[in-house]
Amino acid sequence: MIKQVLFIVLLALTLLVFSYTVSRLWKLFRLTKKTAPVKDWGKRLNLTLAVAFGQTKILRKPLIGFLHALVFWGFMVITVGSIEMVIDGVFGLERAFAGSGWFYKAITASGDVFAYIIAFGIVAFLVRRQFMHIKRFRGIELKPKNKRDANLALAMILFLMISLMGINLAYLNQNPEPVLGLYPISGLIANYWQINLTQAHVVFEVSWWSHIVLIFIFANYLPYSKHFHVFMSVPNVFFSNLDPLGKLPNMESVTKEVQLMLGGNAFQDTGDQAPARFGVKDVEDVSWKNYMDALTCTQCGRCTEVCPANLTGKKLSPRKIFVDLRNRMNEKGLQLIKNPDYNDQKALVSDEYISYEELWACTTCNACAQECPLNISHPNLIMDMRRYLVMEEGRAPSGINAMFANIENNGAPWQFSPEDRLEWTKGD
Repeated sequence: MIKQVLFIVLLALTLLVFSYTVSRLWKLFRLTKKTAPVKDWGKRLNLTLAVAFGQTKILRKPLIGFLHALVFWGFMVITVGSIEMVIDGVFGLERAFAGSGWFYKAITASGDVFAYIIAFGIVAFLVRRQFMHIKRFRGIELKPKNKRDANLALAMILFLMISLMGINLAYLNQNPEPVLGLYPISGLIANYWQINLTQAHVVFEVSWWSHIVLIFIFANYLPYSKHFHVFMSVPNVFFSNLDPLGKLPNMESVTKEVQLMLGGNAFQDTGDQAPARFGVKDVEDVSWKNYMDALTCTQCGRCTEVCPANLTGKKLSPRKIFVDLRNRMNEKGLQLIKNPDYNDQKALVSDEYISYEELWACTTCNACAQECPLNISHPNLIMDMRRYLVMEEGRAPSGINAMFANIENNGAPWQFSPEDRLEWTKGD
C-alpha cells in the first residue's frame, strides 16, 4: 500500500511538471504564424510510416543508421512495458498485461532482447561522440552545453536499459521457471548469475524503482533537450512539406497583389489588412511548423555535412539555422508571453544569430532537406529570412539588386531597354 501511494504521488508530480512544460510550449507556439490547413492525410500517413517508423532516411548510413533504427524500434517495444509498469504502480497490480497470452510473451521477449541491443547502441554512440572526433558533431552552433546535453540524455537511456536488465534478471532468479513472459538473453545470463531470493527481491525493487523514476525524470527532461525528437519526430514527419523540394512557397500577400495587377485592378481595395512584415525577421514571424522543426532537430549535422556552401568554407550551417531559432525563441518568446510589447532590440536575422552572410550563402539546392532524417525544410525558412532582407531592408547582393533595378526600369532582368531587345537579331 505504501509503495502504491508513493508511486501515485511521484506520477502526479511528474504529470504536473510535464503539464507545465506543455503549457509553456503551447504559449510559444501561439506566438508563431498560422499556415495553410493541413491536407492529404493519406499521403502524410504513408510518409510517416516510411520515414518516421520505417527509418528510411536514417538507413542511408547503413551501419550507424541501422543501429539507430534498432534503438528507435526497441524504444517503441519497451514503451509498452513502461505503460504496464505505470498501470501496475497505480493499481497495485503485478504485470497487468500478462493475461494477453502470446502477445505478452512476444512483448517481453522482444523487450528483453532490445534492452541489450539499445544498451550496446548507446555505448557505441557515446564512444563515437567522445573518441572518434566526427566532423559533423562539431560546429560553432554546438556549445559545450549542447554536448553535455547529448551525453546526459544518452547516459540516462543507458541506465534505463541497465535497470530493465536488472528487473528481468531479478525476476528470473525469483522464478527459475517464469510463468509470465519470455526472456531470451536475460534467461541465458541468469543461468550464470545466481543469487538467493532475498538478494533477488532487493535487486528487483531497486531496479524497478530506478527504472520508473528515470522514466519520469527523462520525460520531463526531454522537452528541454535536443533529444526532444523522441516525442516530436513522428508528428514533425507527419506535418512535412509535401511539395517537391525545389518548390518554394509564395507569400500570400504578394500573390494577391500580383493577381490584382494582372487583372487590371491594382488599386482595388480588397479590405485585407496589410501584412505586418514581409518575410521573417524574428521568432514571432516564423510559422508554427518552423518552430516545430526547431524543437525536432536532433542536431545530428547530416544537413550541414552535405551543404555545398558549408563544404566550400562559407559560414552557412543549415543545422545552425534551427539551433538559433530554438535558442532565440527561448530568449525572446518567454518574455513575449509575459509582455507582448517586449523588445530587446535584437533579432533572429542579425549578426548575433543568423547573419546576412549565412543567408545569402545558401544555394537552395535542398541537399539539407533531402538528407534530414526528420524532413526539416531548411531552405523555406532561409528564403523567408531573405525576403525580409530584400523587401523590408533592401539588402541583397549587388547582382540581385541590379537585376531588380533592371526589372523595374526595363521590364526584364537585363540592362537593355525594351526597344533594343531585338537588336541582336539584326545582321551587318
